[in-house]
Amino acid sequence: MINDVIEPVLPHMTWLEGTLNTPAGFKAFAAEADIVPGRPDMALIWSVKPAVVSGLFTTNQVQAWPVLLTRKTVHHGLCQAIVVNAGNANAASGPQGEKDAAWIQEKIARGLSVPPLFVAVASTGVIGVSLPMDKVSVGIDKLLADWKRHSPDDAKGASEAILTTDQVPKVLAAEIDLPEGRVRLGIMAKGSGMIHPNMATMLAFVTTDADLEKPLQDTLLRHAVDRSFHRISVDGDPSTNDTVLMLANGVSHVRIETPEAVSRFQSALTHLLRQAARMIAADGEGATHLISCRVQGAASGKDAAEKARAVVRSNLVKAAVYGQDPNWGRVLAAIGTVGEPFSVDQVTITMGPMVLFQRGIPIDFDEDKASEVMSRHEVVFIVDLGQGSCVEEAWGCDLTERYVEINAHYRT
Repeated sequence: MINDVIEPVLPHMTWLEGTLNTPAGFKAFAAEADIVPGRPDMALIWSVKPAVVSGLFTTNQVQAWPVLLTRKTVHHGLCQAIVVNAGNANAASGPQGEKDAAWIQEKIARGLSVPPLFVAVASTGVIGVSLPMDKVSVGIDKLLADWKRHSPDDAKGASEAILTTDQVPKVLAAEIDLPEGRVRLGIMAKGSGMIHPNMATMLAFVTTDADLEKPLQDTLLRHAVDRSFHRISVDGDPSTNDTVLMLANGVSHVRIETPEAVSRFQSALTHLLRQAARMIAADGEGATHLISCRVQGAASGKDAAEKARAVVRSNLVKAAVYGQDPNWGRVLAAIGTVGEPFSVDQVTITMGPMVLFQRGIPIDFDEDKASEVMSRHEVVFIVDLGQGSCVEEAWGCDLTERYVEINAHYRT
C-alpha cells in the first residue's frame, strides 16, 4: 500500500527503479551487527569523492549525540560517508554516548582513509540506552570489508537496515532533465512513530550527482523539507534524532546555477521529498489509512500549512478516519485551534468528492457513500477558508489500537 501513495512525476522528471545509489558515484552497504537481532541493522553510504553536504536536524531540545556530531560535518561542508545504526538512538546516554559516536566516526574514517569530519553518523532506536559497542564494532568491520572488497553495493539492504518499527523501506530515485544535461536524485528514509517534524524520529538521506554550491544546496534542501517532512505528523511527538542529509558529489558534471536549472532542480527535489514524506505518513505505526489535508483559500501560506498540520495531527480526526466516521466537525474544530482567525460562515469542507460543510452550512450527505470514500487507503480532506489564494498540504495517518500496542512495549 505504501507505493500506492506515490504521485505522478513532474514534466521534467522521470521516476527510476532505484534508491540513493542511482545517482552516479554513490554506493550503499548493509550489515547485521545484532543490535536488532535477525536483520540488517547498520548501513554505510559512500560517495566516490567528497560531496557537498547539507543537513537539517531535530528542533527538540534533547538531541542525540550523532545529531550533535553530524552538525559539525554539515557546517564543515563536505562529506564522503554516512554510517547509520538502528535499534539504539544513542540519546540521553551520558558522556559515554558522546565518546561512542566519535569512536564510530573515527573508526569509519580510518577504514575509508578519509578525515573524520568527512563522516556523518546517524542513529535511531531506543532512547536512554548505551550503544552495544562490541556489536557496533562488528557491524562496522563488516561494512568496511564489503567496501574494501568492492563488493556489489546493497542499497536495498541499507534501506532495510535503518528501519525501526517501519513496515517497509522508503526509497525512490528520479532523473531530472535540465538545459545543461541530466542529473539524478535518490533517497532512502525511515520513520513510522514519534513523527511530528520540525522534525521527527525520521532519517532521510538524499543523494545527487549534480554539481551544487553549498549555499544554494542549503537553500534548496530547506525549501524542500519545509514542504515535505515538515508537513507530516503521526503522533505529535518530535524526536531526538531527526536528521535529513543531502550529498551532492558533482559526478555528472552538470552544474546547477542558471535560474532555469535551479527552478527545475528545486521542484524535482521538493517533489521527491514530498513522496518520501507521504510514504512515512502512510507507514505510521499501526496505520491503515493515509490522511491528506489540503487547506486552500488562506490569507497566507504559513496559516494554511499550520491549519493543515493541525488536522492531520488531531487524535480525534485520526480516530474518526480509522472508524470510517465522516465527522467533519473534528476537522473544523482542529483548524480553529491554530493560526489566524477566520469566519466559520466562509469555510467549506470536502472529503474526497463529497461536500460535507459549505460556507458555514452542514450539507446532507449519503452515509454509505461517505463510508465507501473513507474505506480508501488515502482519505483526503479539503478545507477552503474563503479568505485568500494560498494553498498548503499536510499528511498524517489514522490512530489504531495497534499504535498503542507498539508503543506500550517499545522498550521492553
